[in-house]
Amino acid sequence: MAEDPAQAIDARLAAALPLGSLYAVGGRVRDELRTAADGIPRPAKDLDYIVLGMGLDELVDRLSTVGRADLVGSSFAVVKLTVAGTTVDVALPRRERSTGVGHLDFEVESGPDVSLEDDLARRDFRMNMMARALPDGAIVDPYHGAADVAARRIDLLRPEAFEEDPLRMLRACQFAARFEFEISEATMAAMRSAAHLVKTVSAERIRDEVIKMLDQARRPSLGLEAMRAGDLLPYVFPDVAAGVGVEQNRFHAFDVYHHNLRTMDATAPGDVTLRLAALLHDVAKPQTKMIDDDGAHFYGHETVGAEVARSLLEGLRFPNQVIADVEQLVRNHMYSADPAVQPRTARRFIRRIGPDRLDRQFALRAADIVGSGLPKRGTDNEAFEARVRAIMDEKPALSVRDLAVSGNDVIAALVEAGRLPRGSRGGPDVGAVLHRLLEGVLDDPARNEREKLLEEARSLIAMDGAIVSRETSR
Repeated sequence: MAEDPAQAIDARLAAALPLGSLYAVGGRVRDELRTAADGIPRPAKDLDYIVLGMGLDELVDRLSTVGRADLVGSSFAVVKLTVAGTTVDVALPRRERSTGVGHLDFEVESGPDVSLEDDLARRDFRMNMMARALPDGAIVDPYHGAADVAARRIDLLRPEAFEEDPLRMLRACQFAARFEFEISEATMAAMRSAAHLVKTVSAERIRDEVIKMLDQARRPSLGLEAMRAGDLLPYVFPDVAAGVGVEQNRFHAFDVYHHNLRTMDATAPGDVTLRLAALLHDVAKPQTKMIDDDGAHFYGHETVGAEVARSLLEGLRFPNQVIADVEQLVRNHMYSADPAVQPRTARRFIRRIGPDRLDRQFALRAADIVGSGLPKRGTDNEAFEARVRAIMDEKPALSVRDLAVSGNDVIAALVEAGRLPRGSRGGPDVGAVLHRLLEGVLDDPARNEREKLLEEARSLIAMDGAIVSRETSR
């Protein structure tokens, strides 16, 4: 059996440092206790160490005998040590004093005069305020973090910790979702008191906590509910919060907010894009709700919701591809699932959704049905999906890149007809002709042959009127 990389690094560090000076700290110690409690193995990810009783120069010298030692935070006394391709953080203990609101507003003191207990006390929650001595493995737990892990509890040591770094409130929520731990009432009260300070946290730091929650939690709704209970939700996801209490129609058992959360929970961990789309798919229902004799309607909520989703995710600095995918998934989530769909209609559906988004679009529909809270009605969605996938297996032309002619072919035809000067590199008519050709191929894939398309292109070019204006009027 291969040696555990964490244990290998533990051993090499322990051999290079004085006995009694080396401690593993951070989430690794917490997760080791979680593994011991429930038997679910949790391999160490981030390896963090504290070394007592020496200065920074001596620490760097000793670490250099183990691997490449790079000092990255002289004021924080942190060394990045790379051993056999694995990089870990090795630091001297430090204590901090808040000098303002924000994670950088601290006065820091580090070095051999700072105790391990002081270093642990500066961390966010009791469950993270533990260390493990190396190599003997003894747990150092001055603030009873082990009891919190055993009780599945998230608890502050000091209520002002949220004021010192408001991001800790979001960390509490994502921990609650990922570990399925309860946030203590005292901690929740401190959160409500400091909730407004989340406005001072950068969008990127908020985004990163949201990603951890959506990527790893079995039920990310636990994190959203913790945000709501702690008064954070209106600051982080205001349009999601607006769905609380907005009743729907007979096809839904829950209000808009809880439906969105249940839909999100019905998707699998690991796909942040799909989970964002599930959370936001009905986000515009509160602002599009109309009531008549037939009950509640939400006309156009998918179109409005796509724009809301884009704006929200742009504000949180999500990557452009994630934003584009979520926007389109939300925009198209109300598609009609007709099992008897004609092949040409199926091909246009695939083109509209995008082949790369099909799996997520179908997964969103399945999750939406689960999120309704009502028994599933019929099998049309599955039959439609099978029909579309069968069409996909035929590998139809779905974009102008799939045509048997190129832009250069169309340019040549336009030059030949006198519509473009010789040496032209193209123009709007080129794209218009290609898209007209694609429309015909979507109707009948047999038309996707070079000579047939060239003949059709020449006919289009020979027609009276501007090709572009005809195309844009379609």
